[in-house]
Amino acid sequence: MSLLKKFTSFFAGQPKLDIASRFEILREAVSGTMSEFYKVREHGTGRTLGLKILDLEKQQFFDSRFAGLKRPKEGEIAMSLTHPCIVRTIEHGLVITGQQYLLMEYLDGRGLNSLIVDRDPMLEGKQLILLRQMADALACVHEAGYIHRDICPRNFIAAPDCRSCKLIDFGLTLPAKPEFMAPGNRTGTPNYMAPEIVRRRPTDQRVDIFSLGVTGFRLLAYELPWAALEGTGRDALTHDTMAPSDIFEKRPGLNQELGDLIMSCIERDPRRRPETAKDLLTKLQRIKKMEA
Repeated sequence: MSLLKKFTSFFAGQPKLDIASRFEILREAVSGTMSEFYKVREHGTGRTLGLKILDLEKQQFFDSRFAGLKRPKEGEIAMSLTHPCIVRTIEHGLVITGQQYLLMEYLDGRGLNSLIVDRDPMLEGKQLILLRQMADALACVHEAGYIHRDICPRNFIAAPDCRSCKLIDFGLTLPAKPEFMAPGNRTGTPNYMAPEIVRRRPTDQRVDIFSLGVTGFRLLAYELPWAALEGTGRDALTHDTMAPSDIFEKRPGLNQELGDLIMSCIERDPRRRPETAKDLLTKLQRIKKMEA
């Protein structure tokens, strides 16, 4: 059976979504790596929602890496995760043109990446709160039996007051099972990629802890721990060959315990990182202030 037939058979018997008949598009598509996102209003209820349409060819190419394996669809994964720090997915299926869609709550806020790039003053003093929530969201993903595989600031939306955030994307998420953790799958965002991914070594959920550590470093220091020269996998190779910058040099006055915890997350050897996202969350909850 072809990938396309496998993909469509998953939704066999379900009515396909006609976007125009059900929704008014309030904001044109924002293009992501493997999808487009629309802000829509549902005709029947007046609800404002987020509508994500996956790129069919890119999705098929990604799924081809796992031929013969039963990888859950993104919508299936997203709907299985219920947590206050994870975007709520309402339904998923196929649109009439054949692509997969996810319908979710619309989050009124900015992407964490753009806030960091702008060094938005709204972030200051709230980074520890946000880090706890990101670790809490990741612990939920891990406890549900998945590896997220793309933890980075781009995949968190912060509330307008920057006192909360939500994890939003599960396009690269995989089951935490041996067949999906074998060497070879190098998908992810290079600047946040764990060494074992880029070097094609066996992986586990600690790749996400590494990525969250890089995210935390950038959230606190407004810089990456390794220089980003190309934004490609070549940059990620340095995560295994060069020591990261010292977070205390980039953010003088940072709480010692917090800085040490972030640096432990980005250890090249996964055995030296926090064992689980739950462990990381527990340690973050014990830290009461961001500055020394």
